Amino acid sequence: MQHNIVIVGGGTSGITVAAQLLKYRPDLDIAIIEPSEKHYYQPMWTLVGGGMFDRSQSERNEEDFIPKGATWIRDFVDSFDPSEKTIVLRSGEKVRYNHLVVAAGIQLNWDQVKGLKEAVGHDGVCSNYSFQTVAQTWEYIRDFKSGTALFTQPSGAVKCGGAPQKICYLADDHFRKAGVRENVNVMFTIAAAKIFAVDRYARELEKVIAKKGIDVRYQHELVEIRGESKEAVYLRLDNEQEVVIKYDMAHVTPPMGPPNFIRNSPLSDKDGWVNVDSKTLQHKTYPEIFGIGDASNLPTSKTAAAIRKQAPVLVANLLSAIDDQPLEAVYDGYTSCPLVTGYDSLILAEFDYDKKPQETFPVDQSIPRFSMLLLKKYGLPNLYWHGMLRGRV
Repeated sequence: MQHNIVIVGGGTSGITVAAQLLKYRPDLDIAIIEPSEKHYYQPMWTLVGGGMFDRSQSERNEEDFIPKGATWIRDFVDSFDPSEKTIVLRSGEKVRYNHLVVAAGIQLNWDQVKGLKEAVGHDGVCSNYSFQTVAQTWEYIRDFKSGTALFTQPSGAVKCGGAPQKICYLADDHFRKAGVRENVNVMFTIAAAKIFAVDRYARELEKVIAKKGIDVRYQHELVEIRGESKEAVYLRLDNEQEVVIKYDMAHVTPPMGPPNFIRNSPLSDKDGWVNVDSKTLQHKTYPEIFGIGDASNLPTSKTAAAIRKQAPVLVANLLSAIDDQPLEAVYDGYTSCPLVTGYDSLILAEFDYDKKPQETFPVDQSIPRFSMLLLKKYGLPNLYWHGMLRGRV
């Protein structure tokens, strides 16, 4: 099987790139390798966990978003042989390419926390990070009356760096509206030494935390969930001491990392991510290969908003490479984290590689605003389904 351009991954990155390529070059021979039948708008899952949407509203059929003119290969990638410009599928079939785009997303590593995989869905443990588990988050929050409500964030890259704390703020808001907040200890544990990477937004989030009375524990890395005794075991990263915290409800953000078939391939850097140039998105070793989105080693937050800015750069440079022209398009690291701080407020963080704000609106976006929450609830999903995935933005 031979195709001019092969895209590995039919998620946000892969579909957006394919749609834009075919918009400019309808004659291109493009194949998308994606095993899943369903496509999910994952940024909605925080709101699903907070009871604002039903999870079904985040789900669509994958076939409805494969761009017209592209070939859908429904299989898993087993391995890459870039020297031969070949991909081996799980079925054993080989796919050859002239150019390759790797848009494989990020992998949830439930097994990295001992006992977590077995505890999710039981023992008071929930997680927004899969379609199968997200609805239970709201059930646990809605029915919670007293005790310790624990929310975690691991070290390393996760889907949207601010997402683990957003569900914590929504839960706090719900407990207040339900009249049970005085009976609840809301605790947020984070492996990092600060609440957010960009100081402008971190300062405002610290005010939100103080106002809500949330108990934040920094440099706490979750290493084990003891479901039967409802204990969370941590490694303190500042002193390497073990800490055990009792919980009654726990929302756990699992550790994440590059997919195994990327990590174990010649395409990866030392940490397992697709090794691309941070400006052009071209692979540093194989010029016919490009990488985008969560699977890449681009030093920015892994969000759909980042992909929206990466895709036009990749498309322009890939078309230039096809035409043997210089790669002139540049990605500056723009990303956005819509930080939900309650049912009526949101901080819209937008910044670049240098952690400098790149705000869209003529207001101070570090201040929580109801208007920004409306953007998150209604504007961004429409932009995603009808804009990005159709190659329009």
